[in-house]
Parts: sequence; C-alpha cells; structure tokens
Amino acid sequence: MPPATTRSTQTKAETRLSRPVQIAEAIKDWVVDQGLQAGDRLPGEADLIERFGMSKGTIREAMRILEAQGLIKTRTGPGGGSFVHEVSRQRAKALLGNFFYFKNLTVGDIYQLRLALEPELSASLAGKLGEDILQELEANIAEYSESAKTLEEEREQHVASLRFHAILAEQSDNPLLSFVIDFMVNLLTDLTVYRRLYSPPNAVLWQEGRDHQQRLVTALRTGNADEARAIMTDHMKTAWTLMHRQEVEMLKRFISE
Repeated sequence: MPPATTRSTQTKAETRLSRPVQIAEAIKDWVVDQGLQAGDRLPGEADLIERFGMSKGTIREAMRILEAQGLIKTRTGPGGGSFVHEVSRQRAKALLGNFFYFKNLTVGDIYQLRLALEPELSASLAGKLGEDILQELEANIAEYSESAKTLEEEREQHVASLRFHAILAEQSDNPLLSFVIDFMVNLLTDLTVYRRLYSPPNAVLWQEGRDHQQRLVTALRTGNADEARAIMTDHMKTAWTLMHRQEVEMLKRFISE
C-alpha cells in the first residue's frame, strides 16, 4: 500500500513555493505513483532533467531538499546514486519536534492528549504482550524501585519512568498511535529535563507513578482490558496534576531569579 499523501490542485500558496521545492514535491509524487520502496534507485540526474523539464541546478537543489528531509539517500562510488530512503522514527520525531520548538508547550497540552490515547493503548494490549515484553516493563520499573537520593537520580528516574510508556507504545499494531504516543513521551522527556521539572524532588509523584505502572503490568499480564484502561486513566490524571504542580514551582523559581 503506498504511503498516505495529500495531493491537491495547485493553490496560490503553492505557486509561491520556490521552483526546487515544487520539483521536490513532484519527485515525491512520482515516487508514490511508481510504487518505489525504500532502497529503490532513483533515475539519474540527466533522466530527471528530461522527465521534469528543469535545469540541472533546479534538479540538484530539489534532490538536496529531499535528502535533507530524509526521503532520499545519496551514495558515491561504484553502485552509487540516489535511492529512496525510509525516514526513521527517531528522525521523524526530531523533525516534528522542531515544529513545536517555539510553541511553548505546557504539561497540560501533552497530558490532554496522553489521557485520550494511552488508556486505550493499554486496553488494546491487555493479554497480548509476550512475557519478554512484560519482563522488560518490570525491569524498567526496577530502575526506580526506590526513591531518588540525589537530584541527578531524580532526573534519571523521571526519564526512565517515561521510557515505560515508550516501550508500551512500541507494541501497538497501529503505527500512527504508536508514533504519536512515542512522540509525546519524547516531548515530555525533553520538557522535563529542559525545564527541570524533576526539581524539587516529588516523592508522591514517584510513588504514585511506580505503583500505577506495577498494577498496569499485572492487568496486562492477566488480560484485563477494563482494568488496564482504568489504571492508565488514573495514572495520567494523577501525573497531570502532580506534574502541573512541578511546572508551577518551576515558574516560581524563574520569576524569583
């Protein structure tokens, strides 16, 4: 099945795009039409010039744009050329994260979406996870089995507790749901570290989070979807409240400084 694309008739906004950008979009559409997959070789420069009726400079700039987007990869030497490239999840998260860089997201913005999605993810995974994944989740929880003794440990525990949710997201059969939840975890991790939301240490946040996750693993192992959904819902609501308090404390520190 070809990737989902949104192709419409040319609008005034599109006519303002530079010619290399327009050609880059045309090449992407051509790749989809041809059914090319990751690893397939693209036509050579001379062929692209003829196919799209553009100058060498325009074609080269369009190819540089596609390479910067991670959609093609160029190799030199024998057997080299330009090849269709699948954007990795890590790169996609980084590119999307750049969009939100100046959006001044809050904890509430992220948890509003987490509360809508993660309980349903948990319910969908109940009774379907292999013992290896369940043990991986338990091993992750073991990293914060005791409250942190230093601020550095507090930061590491926050990051580890969020990784629990990334592990769950990886197990979803829905690639879009998996990516969105993983992306939110990544955003919240960055937000927590950058804004030092792990300071001051919050023993209640640690204990509530750990206990919810332990109970969730039990529900996932026994296949109780309703219980898994309820536990994750309570987990998200509790974490939202406590993380908001951490955010308020951070703002107080910022103002006082």
